[in-house]
Amino acid sequence: MIKQNIVFIENKAGSLQKVTELLAEAGIDIYGFACFDAPEFALFRMITNQADEAEKLLSENGYMNRVTEVIAVDLKDEVGGLNTVLQVLGNCNVNLDYIYTSYHRENSLPIMILQTDDVFVTENVLSNNGFRVLNSLED
Repeated sequence: MIKQNIVFIENKAGSLQKVTELLAEAGIDIYGFACFDAPEFALFRMITNQADEAEKLLSENGYMNRVTEVIAVDLKDEVGGLNTVLQVLGNCNVNLDYIYTSYHRENSLPIMILQTDDVFVTENVLSNNGFRVLNSLED
């Protein structure tokens, strides 16, 4: 599994940029991200090269945040690549909480980041069905 940072950000102009600026100044690289808004706060989910350090830095700067574990799995870069993964998960009765994408930096191939209620079962389902589950996005 991979560590993911989740940050609660005030939903106003410039708030997200303040978070990314803090991380950039600390040399923390963001590999993948998704941002979802709500009326007052946005939820910024991201995979970084230093999840624990990012959590500490953000906390020290007043941001409510936490680290969770997610699954990262290679996607085939072809029509139906996402559907193939979702079909296997659906057939095995795996319910997805959310998904977003990233990519391999050396070859630009897609990676699916996902969260379920049982990440261990989901990892096994994916591995047993021939999908490559990643331990890091730095590979």
